[in-house]
Amino acid sequence: MRVKICGIRELGDAYAAVDAGADALGFVFYDKSPRYLDAKAAKALISKLPPFVERVGLFVNESAQRVDEICAYCGITLAQIHFDAQPSFYEQLGTRHIKVVRADSKEAVSNFADEYRFVDSFVEGFGGEGKRLNLDWFRGADTSKIVLAGGLTAENLSELVGMGFYGVDVSSGVESERGIKDKAKIKEFVLKAKHLR
Repeated sequence: MRVKICGIRELGDAYAAVDAGADALGFVFYDKSPRYLDAKAAKALISKLPPFVERVGLFVNESAQRVDEICAYCGITLAQIHFDAQPSFYEQLGTRHIKVVRADSKEAVSNFADEYRFVDSFVEGFGGEGKRLNLDWFRGADTSKIVLAGGLTAENLSELVGMGFYGVDVSSGVESERGIKDKAKIKEFVLKAKHLR
């Protein structure tokens, strides 16, 4: 099970996630989020990360040019497109990317079924609200290219056993308060996710 810890703002939290075995760290470039990190701060933090860790930038309602600029400047290796972008956006985007399906129905789960993608709960605030998805929506679906997000915690990860997700993404589920990560929760989440089958 691949694991991404999103909303990283402090180097100590990044190291806690990496040391626990996280595969990816997420940096939020959406200024309405309590987990927002500006490009200068993100660049400084990312420059201190060890190798072999995916550095994911989360973007909402940005132009392809702006996404490319921020990713190049900060050292982002994957752009997470957390809004309903037009096909022309992806044609212009030069950065390697992954789409987010903000699911509000069982049918939405199969959007972009031929691509690796995040599937998150639909919320007006574009994620990080801890809202859980209905796992019944995934019964019988091919989940091998899905990174599941939305309301995950170390306590409810066991519900995913046998469901075959490619990975999981967590933000609020490893926080002590909104926007503030908890190192012990990060460690527990990653270790449990890594032992899921």
